[in-house]
Amino acid sequence: MKTIAMIPARYAATRFPAKLMQQLGNKTVIRHTYDNTVATGLFDEVMVVTDSDIIYNEIVQHGGKAKMSIRQHESGSDRIAEAVADMEVDIVVNVQGDEPFVKAAPLKKLLDVFAGEDGQNVQVASLMQVLTHAASIADPNYVKVAVDLNMNSLMFSRSPIPYHRDQNLTPVYYEHIGVYAFRKQALLNFTNWAMTPLEAAEKIECLRYLEHGIPLKMVVVDYMGVEIDTPEDLEKAARLL
Repeated sequence: MKTIAMIPARYAATRFPAKLMQQLGNKTVIRHTYDNTVATGLFDEVMVVTDSDIIYNEIVQHGGKAKMSIRQHESGSDRIAEAVADMEVDIVVNVQGDEPFVKAAPLKKLLDVFAGEDGQNVQVASLMQVLTHAASIADPNYVKVAVDLNMNSLMFSRSPIPYHRDQNLTPVYYEHIGVYAFRKQALLNFTNWAMTPLEAAEKIECLRYLEHGIPLKMVVVDYMGVEIDTPEDLEKAARLL
C-alpha cells in the first residue's frame, strides 16, 4: 500500500500573509513542516503542493519535493486532489503547511485505521483531541466533532456539540484537528462534488463527506503542536522550539 504525504501551501493567507515563509529558528515555517514530515519515516513520498513560486523554490532549493498547482483552488483538499490525480497511490495524508511541529506518533495512529479487514471500509480518517477549557469549547475558531461509539464522525460544528443540557453529566468535547488521510478515490470524489449546505453554513469542508453519507474515522491524539495563524502563534511556536 503506497502512502504519501501532501502539504498544501498557499502564500496569501488572509489572517497572516506569507506566514509559511516566516522564519522560525533557523528555517521557515514550511520547511519545518516538510522536514519534520519526512523525518517521521512513515511515507513513501512527501511533497509540498503550492500556488507560489516563492514557496516552491524554498522547498526545492533545499533538496525537497514540490509541485505547482495548475488551477486556483478553494481548499487544500482540492489542491492535493489535482496533484495526485495521475499518481499511483493508495493513501494520501494531508499535512497542514502551517503546523511545523509534525510528529510521527499521531500520524501513525491515523494510518493504522486503514489496516486490516476493518480498515478496508475506511475511506477518510482524521485527528481530534479532547477539549477541556470552556472558552475553547465555546470558541467558533475551534471546530468540534461528535462521534459514535465506533469513533465515526456524526457531526462537525463551530458550535459546542453536544449541547450540555443535563448538568449532572459531563460530556466529552473533541476538537477536530485538520490533518486528514484519504483513499485516493474518496479524495477525487470530494473534489467532484459541489459544496453542500452544511459545509457552506459552517465553512467546514469535511462536512461535504458527511452530507454524502461518508463518515470520517476519528482518531484521538494528544496533540501539542502550534498552528501558525497569527504573529502571536509564531511567537508561541518560537518559544516552543
